[in-house]
Amino acid sequence: MNIGHTNPCPELTVYFDGSCPLCRREIALYRRARGADMLSWVDVSVGAPLGADLSCDAAMRRFHVREASGRLFSGGAAFARLWRALPAWRFLGWCMAWPPMSWMLELAYRAFLPIRPTLQRLARHL
Repeated sequence: MNIGHTNPCPELTVYFDGSCPLCRREIALYRRARGADMLSWVDVSVGAPLGADLSCDAAMRRFHVREASGRLFSGGAAFARLWRALPAWRFLGWCMAWPPMSWMLELAYRAFLPIRPTLQRLARHL
């Protein structure tokens, strides 16, 4: 399901795994934020078109966002870019885009990925 808006040229397109209960909850938090209506939200778990440079498999494995210019971000950099697009999160986004914070964010994201399936199972039971 492509959960978007009518803006034909969003500032940012956010690709998320709608089959993941953790991802759905986190994305719901961002979608309630001021400025979220200017972004496009794409659930990659239903086979939505993603562009030639992003496969469904890659989008399911890591978080991705795409700027209107076409530039694609993944992992920690994608979170920092999303946060910069939302006014309430903007300061954190700029802080996390700055090395060495960006490196630490990416390391934390990579550490999270192996435990994500276990956390997903727990979230489904709750």
